[in-house]
Amino acid sequence: MRLHLLALLAIRPFSSATGFNPARRLSAGSLHREHHATGRATIRSPYSSTTNLAMAPTMKELAEKVLVNPQFPPEWPFSPADFERQDESDDSVFYDQARLVYHIDDSAVDALTRYYGEHLKDKDDVLDICSSWVSHYPTKWKGGNVVGLGMNEYELSQNKQLSSYVVRDLNNEPKFPFEDESFDKVTCVVSVDYLNQPKEIFDEIARVLRPGGECIISMSNRCFPTKAFRIWLQSNDLEHIFIVGSFFHYSGKFDLSTCEDISPNPGRSDPLFIVKAAKKSA
Repeated sequence: MRLHLLALLAIRPFSSATGFNPARRLSAGSLHREHHATGRATIRSPYSSTTNLAMAPTMKELAEKVLVNPQFPPEWPFSPADFERQDESDDSVFYDQARLVYHIDDSAVDALTRYYGEHLKDKDDVLDICSSWVSHYPTKWKGGNVVGLGMNEYELSQNKQLSSYVVRDLNNEPKFPFEDESFDKVTCVVSVDYLNQPKEIFDEIARVLRPGGECIISMSNRCFPTKAFRIWLQSNDLEHIFIVGSFFHYSGKFDLSTCEDISPNPGRSDPLFIVKAAKKSA
């Protein structure tokens, strides 16, 4: 099942008309960013030396095409094994120690904060899942009811942008402790890869969002590998976009998801991708 899924997720050569041509796949390590001003992609082949393709698409172009006309399988294609982890011990033990650090570099944090500044409205009621000591919202943003849902109480208590918080292990209890249609936005910062019951989680996101409300998932390539689910570790950045887009799709409660590559300094700082979707209005 996993190999079949990865074939469906395969990232293929860019086509401006259809997004991706199903001819062949670029392997997880085959596409990287050059550290040059052009920012063009370089294709590495295991059978030849590196070839610089003048007309090759940029990573940004590739990333933002992944969810254009996506070919999702007709039914949920994932198996329980896809969400197994190297460390299946109680998450409350792993997250018991407070980590008052950023999990992406400063440039990526700044890019995310700028993005939020453009997409969060004053008085928006926002739920930040997998929250911690910082949510990366703009300091001048004046939210409404801003709630953190996370694992470590001390971290949550240090988050000055939250109106309140709830400590909960979503892998043990994926039900959110909130009423239907309570929030305008749901955010999740570089943590979707730790949620081993994503179908239930995305159903809950839809339940607590108001019609037309958005879920904003930010992703990078950093993680605690022992706690990230298996299929995440076995796929690349572009496939990650497809996987998260599929979580929205199989919920059946969201409009078509989109991706934005907001990586601030490609090749020189952490990549950052936004996958988001709005809850259907009817």
